[in-house]
Formats: sequence, C-alpha cells, structure tokens
Amino acid sequence: MSQIGETAWTLQTVKQCLEDEHSSALGARLAPLIDAHIHLDSYEETQQREILAGLKDTDVEGLIAVSMQLDSARNNLKLAQDYPLLVHPAFGLHPEQAIPGEAEINRLFAWMKQHTDEMIAVGEVGLPYYTRKEAEESGQTFDSRPYEELLERFIAFARDEDKPIVLHAVYEDADTTCRLLEEYDVRRAHFHWFKGSPETALHMAERGYYISFTPDIAYEEEIQELARVYPAKQVMSETDGPWPFEGPFAGQMTHPQMTADVAAAWSRIQGLSLPEARRILHANAKHFYRI
Repeated sequence: MSQIGETAWTLQTVKQCLEDEHSSALGARLAPLIDAHIHLDSYEETQQREILAGLKDTDVEGLIAVSMQLDSARNNLKLAQDYPLLVHPAFGLHPEQAIPGEAEINRLFAWMKQHTDEMIAVGEVGLPYYTRKEAEESGQTFDSRPYEELLERFIAFARDEDKPIVLHAVYEDADTTCRLLEEYDVRRAHFHWFKGSPETALHMAERGYYISFTPDIAYEEEIQELARVYPAKQVMSETDGPWPFEGPFAGQMTHPQMTADVAAAWSRIQGLSLPEARRILHANAKHFYRI
C-alpha cells in the first residue's frame, strides 16, 4: 500500500472509531464475531490454549475449525469437545498436498460418516491451484484428475449428509468446482479467501454461494474490489489462521479477534456503519452454518 493509501486508511480508521464511540453512546451494541475459517489444530498447543482461553474476554463467539486430513479432523473434534459451542469442526482433506492412498481416503470418509452429527461442515476441500502452478512453472507435469475425483466425492458426501462444504478453489479452479457443485445440486458452498474473475464471482453469487474475507481485505486491492461487488448477504469474515498477514498485521500471530478488523474494513468498503456491518457478517455465518 502506498503512503497515501496508508494515510487514508488511518484517517478512515480514526473516523470509524469515532462513529463507534457515538454508536456506543446511543446504546448500540456490536454483534459478536465468528471466524468462519481457521486451522485451529495447526497452531502450537500453547497457542491453542492461549487463543481459546482468551476468547472469553473478546467478542468472538465461534470458530469454524477446518481440517487438513484425518489426524487433523480428530484433533479438531477433540478441541470441539473441550470447547463446546465455541469450536465447530469441519472435516476434510486440504487439496494443496499429495493425495493419500485409497485406503487412507476410505478411512477418512468412514470416520466422517461415523462423526456426521458432530461435524459442522465438510472441509477444507477443493483443488490444488498453487501446487499445480508450482509444478507447471518448474516444468513438471501435473495430473489434476485425482483431485477432481476426490472433490466430487466430498461434494457427494456433503449432499448426502446435508452438510455445507468449505472450499479451497481459486481462479480457474473455481469454475471446475462450480460445475461439480451444480452437478450434485449442492448450494451450501463456502468459497473461503476466494480469488477469481468477475464473471466467476457473479456466477457464484447468482448460485447463492458464500465467500469470506481475511484480514488482507485491509490492504489488498483485488480483495477490496471483490468486497465492493459481492452481495452483502453472502459474505462472512475469517482469518485462515495461523496463516500470517502483511500490512498492519505484519509480525503478529493471526488471531480470531482479527475478524474485527475484517468487519471494519468491509464496513468502510460497503459504506456501512460498523454496527450494521458486524450484524450482517454475524447473521450470515449463523445462517450458513446453522449455529
């Protein structure tokens, strides 16, 4: 961000703070925060305890804890059992890694079936955009078909178990994912940290799919432009922690409380008061995840 941009952001933040103080004086209450996508089990254990124990002193109401693979899903289930009503676990297999063998995949699906009542969603699942690009740039061939077949199986599972699905699908991979969702008539789809063409975003919005914004909404023009146009009733806030961020968050551990910064940035972009923006983001997450 340029120095001019940073100054504008600072002035807007001061203005927002003054508006918030005025709203508080009038008795307005800020809605709670929901982190709609966090890799809670990927934090170090001491960090997990620090985050979860400290949330009682914040306005963070809930965490959608997505999983990387079977062991990750087991860890997130344990966290949900230790912190009921706060941690809502989603089970899946992150696509930016090698696909395990068929036996391991079958174990994951069998375990998910066994714990269907305890899972909030299927996720994180999707397609390996960054892994594929890295392979192609290094001159290697990359076969996406096994990933598409696995994603199709996860989508079918979400349909059969009436669960929302949390997706890692950006740029052209989003188009493939949309096609699969439509084939299985799955509409409760959450594209986290989405990036893609305006045409794809419009199609997703028309289909009723949700997206979520991370703290980079505060400094990334591509994300800010998407935030201007995507329907307000279909957006949520997330951190994707422990993924680190730049700009005003450089050097900080990613924390669920940063969803407050997401809400502040989104309210500025949408021209909404902070209380109204927080109310919308909270209501959207509650509605989508049925929590």
